[in-house]
Amino acid sequence: MLRILIVDDETPARNRLRRMLAELPAVHVAGEAATAHEALRLIPVKTPDLLLLDISMPGMDGMTLAQMLKSQVTAPAVIFCTAWTDQALEAFECEAVDYLVKPVRAERLEAAIDRARRAVASDDSGLNGPFLRSTLGGKVKLLPLADVICLTAEDKYTTVTHKNGSLVISQSLTELEKEHADILIRVHRGALVARKHIRGLEKTPDGHHFLQLEGSTLRVPVSRRKLPAIRKLIREIT
Repeated sequence: MLRILIVDDETPARNRLRRMLAELPAVHVAGEAATAHEALRLIPVKTPDLLLLDISMPGMDGMTLAQMLKSQVTAPAVIFCTAWTDQALEAFECEAVDYLVKPVRAERLEAAIDRARRAVASDDSGLNGPFLRSTLGGKVKLLPLADVICLTAEDKYTTVTHKNGSLVISQSLTELEKEHADILIRVHRGALVARKHIRGLEKTPDGHHFLQLEGSTLRVPVSRRKLPAIRKLIREIT
């Protein structure tokens, strides 16, 4: 059962969400809050798994609340339900599960709740670990970093190749390298590779080197500057 706290300063908006949630299976409205401060008081008492959170509220706004919760280990997941159409990027920087624009449609709410349910289940099982978030195209996709094979820079975006396909994220290779240096290694200026997927090196007749990767047929080139580090890593893992 997914426990939900509705946080919105408008009573009709809270009532509408409550009615829509009543039509969904395995959800329970644990409570309602009209302000962010009230939500902060209720969260330890009601122990919700998920907040349906408005942005524009008197006093502390929803974005500030989400930023505060982001630093807490046991914080509930967040789905923003807002009239604002231009704050999705900031919302996902707060690690929101989804961003719904009012009037919230039933099918969008149901999809967001299903996504939140999976996120909460992953947290509970300890299987999620670090993950990458794709927010392009108006949809949110969460990818466990453990599934990543390699990442390549393309214009201002990064393409992630994983064991089930690929997706595009907005984080730069530099950011990802700093955050996950224990998992990812730079092989040339435009690519990071998951260390655990490296299986060997292939040298072409013209002297170029390409990585052999488990789980992918991609031929990722290795720069001359990075070649010694890659050779050392291969010796360590083989």
